[in-house]
Amino acid sequence: MSPVDDEILTPADKGLPARAIGLTAAAFLSTRPRLSEFWTPLIALDDAAMTANVDTMARWCAERGLEIMPHGKTTMAPALWKRQTDAGAAGITLATMGQVRTGRSLGLDSIMLANAAIDPRSLAWLAGELNDPGFRFVCWADSVATVEAMEQGLQTAGAPRPVDVCVELGAAGGRTGARSLDEGVAVARRIADSAELRLAGVAGYEGSLAHDRMPAGIAAVRSYLEAQLELHTAITPLYDDGEVFVTAGGSAYFDVVAEVWAGAAREGRTRFTLRSGAYIVHDDGFYRGISPFDEGGSGAQDTPRFVNAMHGFARVVSSPEPGLALVDGGKRDLPYDEGLPIPRAWAPDAAGPWHPLAAELTAMNDQHSYVRPEQALPIGAVVRLGLSHPCTAFDKWRVLPVIESADSDVVVDLVRTYF
Repeated sequence: MSPVDDEILTPADKGLPARAIGLTAAAFLSTRPRLSEFWTPLIALDDAAMTANVDTMARWCAERGLEIMPHGKTTMAPALWKRQTDAGAAGITLATMGQVRTGRSLGLDSIMLANAAIDPRSLAWLAGELNDPGFRFVCWADSVATVEAMEQGLQTAGAPRPVDVCVELGAAGGRTGARSLDEGVAVARRIADSAELRLAGVAGYEGSLAHDRMPAGIAAVRSYLEAQLELHTAITPLYDDGEVFVTAGGSAYFDVVAEVWAGAAREGRTRFTLRSGAYIVHDDGFYRGISPFDEGGSGAQDTPRFVNAMHGFARVVSSPEPGLALVDGGKRDLPYDEGLPIPRAWAPDAAGPWHPLAAELTAMNDQHSYVRPEQALPIGAVVRLGLSHPCTAFDKWRVLPVIESADSDVVVDLVRTYF
């Protein structure tokens, strides 16, 4: 990864203390700042919790012989990608060719694009990157038309070597992906016949087929994953001698993926690869309710656990009527697409001491949220919020402070995002 801690902090990096402006991140961190110096609204990350989450996932994958290429679009933060690759991740998954270009500029040399690449402009850029023999890139295709669009762009650009492409299998009612085994086999044959492309396996995303852990949803996910293995078996004669991927696994059903894959033949060249990304920070909402590893979940005593490592902070700026407090964090600052933030505690200021808070956050505007506490909150009080969905938390912030732990307000790092 390219170092980013020498970038100058600016007033555009919202939430930073005034004294940080004009310093590099490294210089500011050397002064051992405290979270209480930062302006609200704010999102802060928990170093101890993130370390535990990354170690938990790495250990769990290793025990099952699985690889992981975490989905980097969750955070678009090279400092967090590095935590994952240092723990053994085989690379980083990204969602668009724009993100791939950003990742390459930040030092990534192993990237999976969980998407098709068909824009001739981005394919021309990719052709240039393929001159680097150390760059490993694999993408997906779900139709013959997609394959032909890739071929045309790469031919025009004069790509120096074939692009690795996995056949994407979908399911009725799902997202992208070939809708049947026969369609998938036809796409695989077309890739295998191409001079510009190389057949590199089978890919897909099970997370669009269910949104809870009810039996019907789990059954739909399991059926899809079994079909994915069936496609892999059907196209095995078309593979060359190079590495092959079987890849699935968001952050909700990776345990089911591992269970289905457990019975598959593990050839040395086949890389059974998860792409879960949100686990590094987990959350206090959507993933808390659906992840098999949530800290408050059921299951055996030795079940691995993820810990929420993402907290919001907003200050009471108005109390216009009994039972209502308006805080200064809204949709521009905090995620809301997978559930509203959850008031967890309050303090006179971000330095604490923190007190449990019985309250509900009922609505959000662009820059305000409506908190309805059981007891009045004083003007200026800070509310700590549990957040839901990391993917739409990180994209609102250019720089996020990292505190030592949930019990400390010492800031040990600044994470810069690149959305």
